[in-house]
Amino acid sequence: MIRRILSFVCILLLLATQASHAGEVAVAVAANFTTPMKKLAETFEQETGHRVRMTAGSTGKFYAQIRNGAPFDVLLAADAETPEKLEKEGLGVAGTRFTYAVGRLALWSPRAGMVDDRGEVLKKGGFAHLAIANPKLAPYGVAAMDTLRALGVLGEVQDKLVLGENIAQTFQFVASGSAELGFVALSQITEDGQRKPGSAWIVPANLHAPIRQETILLQRGKGNAAAEALLRYLNTEPAKNLIRQSGYSL
Repeated sequence: MIRRILSFVCILLLLATQASHAGEVAVAVAANFTTPMKKLAETFEQETGHRVRMTAGSTGKFYAQIRNGAPFDVLLAADAETPEKLEKEGLGVAGTRFTYAVGRLALWSPRAGMVDDRGEVLKKGGFAHLAIANPKLAPYGVAAMDTLRALGVLGEVQDKLVLGENIAQTFQFVASGSAELGFVALSQITEDGQRKPGSAWIVPANLHAPIRQETILLQRGKGNAAAEALLRYLNTEPAKNLIRQSGYSL
C-alpha cells in the first residue's frame, strides 16, 4: 500500500514538473501547410506538454505583420526568401532557419476526367475559370505563373485567372466550383498518402523554381522553450515522415 502511495505521489510530482515547464508557441503557418501542421502540433503537444497557437495565412502578409510587430514566435513560410529577409533585417534569430519541406504544385479539379495527366487541358481549354494563388503574396502563385509561361499558355488563360489571397482560398475556389480547375498545393489534395477525388496533374518540378519552404525562430520567440522545442521536433524522423505523407518532399 505504501509503495502504491509513493508511486502515485511520484507520478503527480512528475506531471506537476512537466506542467510547470510547459509553455506556448505562437506559430505563423503558410496556408498550404495548415493540415500537416495541425497533425504535427497535436503530436508535439502530447509529447512535450507545450501548447501550439497556430495562425494560417499567406507568407507575404505574415512578413508585413511581423515587420509591424505581430506577436509570432515562429514562422513556417511557403518560401525561403521571406525567412532569409527576416534574418537579415534582425527580425529572425540568426542561424535558426532551415528547410522543413519542399512543396509540390498540382493542377486539380474535383471533377473526374477534367484534368489529364499531362496538363493538356490548359492548351485545349473547355473551362471558364482557372484559380491560382496571388503571385504577389504566395509562392505557389509564383510557381503557377512560371508553369503557365513554361507551357506557353499564359496569354491564352490570362483572362480566365481567378486569384486567391493564398493557396487555401485558391483551393476553396476550386473545391466549391467557383473555378473549374486550379493550381493548388499537392498537400491539399493528399491525406495520409491518398489522393482526394477528382482529377489532377502533378506539375513537373522543372517547370517552376523549387518551392523550398523554410522556417525561422523570430526574435519574439528567442528564449521561448516551446518555440525552440517545436523547431527541434520538425527535424525529427516522425515529423519528416508525416510531412512526406502529406505531399511534400524533403
